[in-house]
Amino acid sequence: MEGDFRLTTATSGLSKKTIMAVLDALGHAGASCGVESLPGSYSNFTQMLRIEAEGAETRNIILRRYNPEYDEEGHDKPVSEFHALRLLREHGIPAPPPLLLDRDGSLLGLPGIVTEFMPGSQIEPPTEAPHWGQMAATNARMLARIHQTPFSEADKPFLMNDDVEVAWFIKEGVIPDYMREDADGEMIWRLINDHWHQRQLTTPCFQHTDYWSGNILWLGDEISAVVDWEEAGYGDAACDVAYARMEYFLEGLPEAADTFSQVYQAETGWELPNLPISELAASVRPMTDPASWFTRPYKA
Repeated sequence: MEGDFRLTTATSGLSKKTIMAVLDALGHAGASCGVESLPGSYSNFTQMLRIEAEGAETRNIILRRYNPEYDEEGHDKPVSEFHALRLLREHGIPAPPPLLLDRDGSLLGLPGIVTEFMPGSQIEPPTEAPHWGQMAATNARMLARIHQTPFSEADKPFLMNDDVEVAWFIKEGVIPDYMREDADGEMIWRLINDHWHQRQLTTPCFQHTDYWSGNILWLGDEISAVVDWEEAGYGDAACDVAYARMEYFLEGLPEAADTFSQVYQAETGWELPNLPISELAASVRPMTDPASWFTRPYKA
């Protein structure tokens, strides 16, 4: 039996055939289904399916299909994210439960994964928010939990080596054009190119690699989920901390950045000797597309 399908927003090429195949794989063949594209998708296409079957509670699931324009050689995104989600769930981190892995796109039309929906809302930092320091502390405690997630040598092939990847811009040995166009780009490139491999040795930890407010969901004053794990990796904890702190500085909230690092270090007891150079590395990301970084709409 064929269910009723309702497309509520543009769905980036998601076909009725694909939806039916996913429903069948999850044991919901013939169910009615609403489909909605979710905001905030950049390197992937993310849709929510609201599955309505007679005599059963409505079930929401998430389809994440990876945009081939953002493919990275040697980085198998669906496998990496699916493995990371399994690991995180095993250790009590609030991340979406993984349901289906489609490494080659035979089910979803593009390589991707299917997960359960996690309730919550993004709360991105307004420039003035008296409670943002408290939220920064909660964010820091969550990152500390993530960084303390155990992983083994057997997990490493599924994860990015962040000690290499967060300094991607020095791999070719030449200054990228987008760094030449930035007032401080050449100076930062030379500093990192000269000193990145001289950083103090630290014990690698499990990392998100893109830990910012857009990937954190809230229910009230608590974090309900951390999402978007396609860049899950391992490496120096300072890489994640630097990237998280950068958002506060970009929003004119240096006190929140300080709160974040202070609470994080209190939770972990770890020193971060490589934080200064990691913050320089983090500062390169906005150089790749300044317009999108500095004109993003924020909501309180």
